Amino acid sequence: MTKVQTLSQADRVKLESAIGYEFAERDRLDWALTHASARTHKSGNYERLEFLGDRVLGLCIAELLFRTFGTATEGELSVRLNQLVSAETCAEVADEMQLHLYIRTGADVKKLTGKRMLNVRADVVESLIAALYLDGGLEVARTFILRYWQRRAVRPDGARRDAKTELQEWAHAKFGVTPIYRVDDRSGPDHDPRFTVTVEVTGTAPETGIDRSKRAAEQVAATRILEREGVWQSQPSEK
Repeated sequence: MTKVQTLSQADRVKLESAIGYEFAERDRLDWALTHASARTHKSGNYERLEFLGDRVLGLCIAELLFRTFGTATEGELSVRLNQLVSAETCAEVADEMQLHLYIRTGADVKKLTGKRMLNVRADVVESLIAALYLDGGLEVARTFILRYWQRRAVRPDGARRDAKTELQEWAHAKFGVTPIYRVDDRSGPDHDPRFTVTVEVTGTAPETGIDRSKRAAEQVAATRILEREGVWQSQPSEK
């Protein structure tokens, strides 16, 4: 089997503390953190783990939503699930855990910006879930998922559809036009970029969004129009 660079003992202790689990097979955690660019051997990275982790995450989130929202329709549950298993949410969990400090790539991971960086962070979270499942079983994986997803599952905006999709359908129905997105600025260091995006809908005033990726900034801008126009109810800002 191809070897991978192992975590230092100090890093392993910190990461396992954030995960809430100590691995019996230590190599599983190392595999889960290894990006394809860091290995030449096809099995020496987290891609296969990511495949499995995506399915385990989906099952556990579906179960969580089914138990939490006892009167929700299938459509509402699907919207909530899609949001919770999205790359954006998985990357958000990775950021909370500071997983970028432990990911091994062929280049400095801090130089991976925008959507590429978001996808790497999201993929590692899914591979980590698979490693937990293989090492400790479904209950261990479920415990980790509940630790980071349970409060996200009950957020007030959890039943919202994708903002860009919602805005496009609204713009088509009301004005017969398609929203146009424009990147106005990209600032900040490579490891913590900020994108400023403006969305224009002919017939109404534009809005601007700022976030760590182009797509996320587009979502912010679209959300602002939807809330301003009363399509969505405004949500209180998180502190």
